[in-house]
Amino acid sequence: MGNRLSQIATRTGDNGTTGLGNNQRVSKNSLRVHAMGDVDELNSHIGVLLCEDMPSDVRELLIEIQHQLFNLGGELSIPGFELLKPEAVIALDEALERYNGQLPKLQEFILPAGTRGAAQAHVCRTVARRAEREVVALGNEEALNDTPRQYLNRLSDLMFVLARVLNRMHGGDDVYWKSERIKQGG
Repeated sequence: MGNRLSQIATRTGDNGTTGLGNNQRVSKNSLRVHAMGDVDELNSHIGVLLCEDMPSDVRELLIEIQHQLFNLGGELSIPGFELLKPEAVIALDEALERYNGQLPKLQEFILPAGTRGAAQAHVCRTVARRAEREVVALGNEEALNDTPRQYLNRLSDLMFVLARVLNRMHGGDDVYWKSERIKQGG
């Protein structure tokens, strides 16, 4: 791989532009850069989540997801390129089925709360949704592969499920929404 990042402070972005992987310069406020930034933020939030206690299989899954998010970001940084493979979406589908199958059916909405790990998984879920919206917006303006959008959609679902798994890790439970409508019987 060599020294890909030999200089961090290049000052080339001082004019409000940034370089893409194909050496094209674009505004730091472009849809593509917003999508790349949200994917990067999501990856960072998963890094914070990995600081928490969790089952080793969940940890391994999240580390793999971080690698796939780096692929996704790389794909976004090079227009017309494919780095994130459809198999990555299939892996999320399989993880969703495996972890959701261990959980009781939901009877009510849950709050993004519980253990610190579960709450952080919910943060990851919401950032994944925002990243997905940015990728959709970019796809409305430029040609994009389907896989990045599908991956983020599936990942947000998986983060919801993993939050529930993490809440149960030491005998806990979800934090349920106390609906006024339900309390009133309507």
